[in-house]
Amino acid sequence: MMLFRPVTQDDADQIEVLANKAGTGLTTLPKDKTKIIEKIELSQASFAAHVNEPGNEYYLFVLEDLETNEVVGTSALAAAVGLEQPFYTYKVGTTVHASPRFGIHKTIPTLILGHDYTGTTEICTLFLSPDHRGGGTGKLLSKGRFLFLAQHPTRFADKVIAEMRGYSDEQGHSPFWESLGRHFFDMDFDHADTLSGEQSNEFIAELMPKYPIYVPMLSKEAQAVIGKVHPDTEPALELLKKEGFRYRGYVDIFDAGPTIETRPEGIDTIKKMFSAKITNIGEVSSEQSYLIANHSVANYRCILDAAIIGNGEVTLSETAAEHLGVSMGDQVSLSPLS
Repeated sequence: MMLFRPVTQDDADQIEVLANKAGTGLTTLPKDKTKIIEKIELSQASFAAHVNEPGNEYYLFVLEDLETNEVVGTSALAAAVGLEQPFYTYKVGTTVHASPRFGIHKTIPTLILGHDYTGTTEICTLFLSPDHRGGGTGKLLSKGRFLFLAQHPTRFADKVIAEMRGYSDEQGHSPFWESLGRHFFDMDFDHADTLSGEQSNEFIAELMPKYPIYVPMLSKEAQAVIGKVHPDTEPALELLKKEGFRYRGYVDIFDAGPTIETRPEGIDTIKKMFSAKITNIGEVSSEQSYLIANHSVANYRCILDAAIIGNGEVTLSETAAEHLGVSMGDQVSLSPLS
């Protein structure tokens, strides 16, 4: 069985191993052990804090294989982005150039630098070890945080976004970066992306052009990847689309990967979620699987297991109750996995 839970300092070494498997572009999962420990400390402080409105909290979760005690994946919730440092994006827009005298009317796509998503909640740091993909594991890793978000709405904003990893080739080269960013930053894509994700992003405001970028002036290769995701990210994008996330014309300033958004109440897992009282713990004979989560904060737990539901009551298996840390009479949240 897989257990979705908040990170602890004991997970640092295994997260470092995962980070080195992630490759280029996932800067919220740093390869630097010191940065990993800092993220864990911030996460633990966030789970422990009493929160009335979203701020700089960062909630990092891991997926643990209970048979081997191996950490096989990570995912996170950033409560409100852009409060300490600007959260930059490009808005894909259009400008019109016309000359009635010559009968010319041209609509030209543009990229406009801004930070329209400041204050929104971001789902981030999603990475699952290639050795453990399939069988619902990825769904638990992605969806488990949605139940936490729904249970604790005061901790999060009324809009949720996800920055999807943009296209880069097998060598980690980004066509968009080579056509645009490199001219202003004079460094490799991986280095710039790492600086932005792990350190200060003030250099973006200092070095990026403040005026609209005319898309036709970029290379054909760069134009073709605007709003496109890395091949490894396609399954995650499809999963989030099914959850209700939509692309609204915002892309990452480094690799042009799409930023997608929705409202918490529009997330399919949350729409299907309900609470039930545990009235029996024992044998469960059911083919319907549920995401099942306790109602804790710091000791939040979520699993994927069968359950028997009826009249606001639920029967859990002994294994499920043990791993969730619940007992008879407790309330749990459930969302059916289709």
